[in-house]
Amino acid sequence: MLAGPAVFLLLVLFFLPVVAVFVIALTDWRFGASSLSLVGLANFREVFADANFRASLANTLIYASIVVPGTVVLGLLVALLIESGKSCRAFYRAIHFLPFMATLTAMAIAWEALLHPTFGLVNQTLAAIGLPTASWLRDENTVLPVLAVIGIWQNLGYAMVLFLAGLKSIPQDLYDAADVDGADIWHDRLRTVTLPMLGPVTMFVVIVVALRAFDTFETVKVLTQGGPGHASEVLLYTLYRESFEYLRTGYGAAVAVVFLTIVVTLTLVQTRFMDAKVHYQ
Repeated sequence: MLAGPAVFLLLVLFFLPVVAVFVIALTDWRFGASSLSLVGLANFREVFADANFRASLANTLIYASIVVPGTVVLGLLVALLIESGKSCRAFYRAIHFLPFMATLTAMAIAWEALLHPTFGLVNQTLAAIGLPTASWLRDENTVLPVLAVIGIWQNLGYAMVLFLAGLKSIPQDLYDAADVDGADIWHDRLRTVTLPMLGPVTMFVVIVVALRAFDTFETVKVLTQGGPGHASEVLLYTLYRESFEYLRTGYGAAVAVVFLTIVVTLTLVQTRFMDAKVHYQ
């Protein structure tokens, strides 16, 4: 009885919508239409035959392959630097965590101003020191890496906080034992004690950041709308465009099912692969 309200809300707000998406993916329903008909797997065949979807999937994978390792490495580095310091720790934690707490749409608008090709601060700074400038968000060669850098900036504070918590939980006795065994240089201590003990935290950070990288939407919507061409279009933006701009809800639901399958599969693979290498004690 006590669990009943929570179970009911899970069914209504989570499980039933997921089932509805699977059902809609088998129809030709258009958003707002009063009728629909079953088309079986036709939407899924169209999804995999669509060159734009394949480009969106490739962009998403490239984006995640940049954001995940960049966030994990930089988050760990910042956490180590903050933990090694003796003053202003709270200040440094706050300024690095602020981007994660800020509204993504507002931050995307700020980045749009910074990256403007004529009056943006980035190009003005590069021009002032004699370096070449670029149209960062309008060039097919630069738009996806720039969005990935913004993604790293947004997730860095979250990874940092988790790594700081992990560093706090490492017993000092292990470092003392490492000193006795001759691991008295910082990189030896990092390799033999810190990184192995941060295994569970690292696995959690990798999985969470990967999920956030795959569900990126706000920055693409505000900054590029998937352009130029389809150079920055990602899976969630494809889902949004097909479902709510083109009103092809059945096709959009098929994209959602494919997206869900990819994310769940990658999460399970990451968990299985990393869990075998993690030390919990």
